[in-house]
Amino acid sequence: MNEAEVSRYITETFAGVDVVVTDGNSFFFYNPDSNIPPDHRFPFATLVTSDIYDQFSDLNRPSVFRLNIGIGKETFRTLFGTPRLPSDSDSSSESSDTLSNYDFTALNQVMPHPLYGRMYWVCVLNPGDETFTTKVQPLLAEAYESAVAKYNRLAARR
Repeated sequence: MNEAEVSRYITETFAGVDVVVTDGNSFFFYNPDSNIPPDHRFPFATLVTSDIYDQFSDLNRPSVFRLNIGIGKETFRTLFGTPRLPSDSDSSSESSDTLSNYDFTALNQVMPHPLYGRMYWVCVLNPGDETFTTKVQPLLAEAYESAVAKYNRLAARR
């Protein structure tokens, strides 16, 4: 899949999605009434096309992009264990749940986000059709549902 197909899937599948494009990167928010001020929004997914925010994925390669998705703690832990960095451990041996164990330049692999994995974000560079259908779509649905629930909780307080 390419960037446009991923973006189109998100905007056509999920109602009330507001997309903000900055520097060629897309940020997907749940904002059904367009009433949340920009400084109070947090995306449930992002599509990043350059190394402007970090250099872990070498996104300056031709046609390489990274889809980032904020999922729930339990789903993240089911997929990857508890996110840790090598400095979190007193031992020098790294475990399978250490974020540094991933090749963040690898294409078509769902993995913890290189910076925001500790906040239960996952990423995938250039997802293929099968990966997108079987792995990414359920994660996007979870992230979207969480954004809707958060929006509804905040709206109930107003």
